[in-house]
Amino acid sequence: MARSGIAVSKLLCKYNNDITITDLKEQNEDVINELQQLGINIVITSNQDELVNDSYDLIVKNPAIKKDNKAVVKAKNLNIPVINEIEVSYKFLKDNVKIIAITGSNGKTTTTTMVYEMLKYTSNNIYLAGNIGIPLSSIVEDVKDNGILVLEISDHQLCDMYEFKTNISALTNLSEVHIDFHDTYENYKNIKKKIFNNHTFNDIAILNKDNKDVIDLTNDIPSKKIFFSSKEKADIYLENNKIIYNNEVIIDCNDIRIKGIHNYENIMIAIVIAKLFNVSNNDIKDFLSKFNGVEHRIEYVKTINGRKFYNDSKSTNNKATITALNSFNEPTILIMGGLDRNIPFDEISNYLTNVKYIISYGQTKNKIAEFANKNNVKSIVVDNLNEATNKAYELSDVNDIILLSPACASWDQYPDFETRGIEFKNIVNKLK
Repeated sequence: MARSGIAVSKLLCKYNNDITITDLKEQNEDVINELQQLGINIVITSNQDELVNDSYDLIVKNPAIKKDNKAVVKAKNLNIPVINEIEVSYKFLKDNVKIIAITGSNGKTTTTTMVYEMLKYTSNNIYLAGNIGIPLSSIVEDVKDNGILVLEISDHQLCDMYEFKTNISALTNLSEVHIDFHDTYENYKNIKKKIFNNHTFNDIAILNKDNKDVIDLTNDIPSKKIFFSSKEKADIYLENNKIIYNNEVIIDCNDIRIKGIHNYENIMIAIVIAKLFNVSNNDIKDFLSKFNGVEHRIEYVKTINGRKFYNDSKSTNNKATITALNSFNEPTILIMGGLDRNIPFDEISNYLTNVKYIISYGQTKNKIAEFANKNNVKSIVVDNLNEATNKAYELSDVNDIILLSPACASWDQYPDFETRGIEFKNIVNKLK
């Protein structure tokens, strides 16, 4: 009964469907009342597989549910299709809607946001949805003829997609994340490849030339390929601190408000898509000169007594935390912690040059402290984010960066990374 489950239930109940929605946990009373008034049957149970029988035509699985869930396995054994909310919603879209989808291990949300905002310079008929926090089913009926739909798509969502097809798909990068969900890196990569499902030579794939796994994975897709690179010449590339596309300088990086190679790579994807839809260079420059980045992604919070606070709550894996650490040259106090996915933190070891303390909290606090000690970084263990933030401020000096970049999912203490990031900002704003 998470966001997408509730949204897709509301969509389907408009079309004379008999719907049962189930969850393990008790839900918000107002949500329950609203769904019941719509005639939706709600069952809160830990034995969800007992609900599944051959009277169902379709199971819509929340992306967070693993494929070995008993209810999912039982449905498949009964030959009941198991799909997700995006796949359901796709069937409601008009044939002439252009679909742009962005996926990747990191950078999805920032890239998706930039694409959407740039395209608004040329069209009012544009829509944003997907893993960015807006279920497609909640807006699909509003998408007009010849609309442009911009979607952030996660690996979890790609698991249960079959007919879904885009006109333009971008793969930002690949690294070893979410292995706890997919079992192996190979499985994870093959799931990511589904962003190009049903592509023809008329569809476009935007690919990271610098990422060997991306290149190897997409070797046999039929799409027209456009490559971006921050290291060498490509269809769009970074050279002498300028972004060049089709042999034309689009923008000098000094004129871009957000900084960092990872951001310039995301920007290259957005520029390619913007140019495909005839956004002018002046409009691209105008947007990039103002864009501050996306909430919870290396988001500047405020400066208190010379200490700068940054909220990178979206950092749920090692790669994201490495990206955040690479964004600063100043002395840094790093706050880490969250759900234990049984993934070691050793990958971060080579990026701790500027880190003077690591403060850890949550389920992984002791594992992170061991990691810090092994790398000769001073560590402090606390129980929660409030204690961690206050301790970081107490230990800091003028010109320090205080960075929340957890490298862990939030689910041990928070329902999502957004809630975690908002709490961090609230704590910072209360500091004297």
